[in-house]
Parts: sequence; C-alpha cells; structure tokens
Amino acid sequence: MKGIPRVKATEAAERVIDQLRESHGELMFHQSGGCCDGSSPMCFPKGEFLVGNADVWLGEIHGCDFYMARDQFEYWKHTELTIDIVRGRGASFSIEIPLGIRFVTKSRVFSLQETEDLIETRPGEMI
Repeated sequence: MKGIPRVKATEAAERVIDQLRESHGELMFHQSGGCCDGSSPMCFPKGEFLVGNADVWLGEIHGCDFYMARDQFEYWKHTELTIDIVRGRGASFSIEIPLGIRFVTKSRVFSLQETEDLIETRPGEMI
C-alpha cells in the first residue's frame, strides 16, 4: 500500500484544529479554486460542506478528511500540501475566521521517487 501523505498540517495548525474540534465536533477540510479566499483551505464541521464526484479526497490531517476540487487537484497533484495558520481574517466561510487567524496552504513539488509511493486518492463521496 502506498503511504506518503499528500497533505499534512503544522503543529500550529493541529493546535487550532484541536481548539475547533472542542467547539464544533468532528471536522473536515475542503480546498477549492472558487470564490472568497480562492484556493485557501476551509475547515467545516464534518458533513456541513457536501462533497461529491467533483472533489478528490487527498487524505487526512490531524484526523480530519481533506478534499480538493478535482480541477484544482489537476494543478496540485504533484505537490505536497502543508496546512498552516497565519494571523489575519480571511474572506471565507471557514470556522477559524472568528479567531482572527486563517488556514493557508504551503506547497513543495514531490520528488520523482516520492511520486511512486504517494497515498492513493479517491473521488469525494456525498456524506
């Protein structure tokens, strides 16, 4: 089974996820290329954002499913995504916004060797 994660989170992001989980229960992430913060990752209570065949499951970060819009994934599929936080208010519907912070994505291109052992993606499923 392939196992190099496509997406991960910094310790700072994990602390925020823990804080949000205490208030909102199980969480999920979705990153699109759409409106608001553009391609910023957005955090929602699990099931609040409906995913489907137009989305791709990339893996989990700190126990939360992470999805990306399929068209965005075509641009990002060769990169490792690291979810971090920064101070400042984003323009999205993500639940961390009232805390005065927002999630951001940092990326690096996978090596050729890494691409041979990446975690498998799957189509998004309606929850």
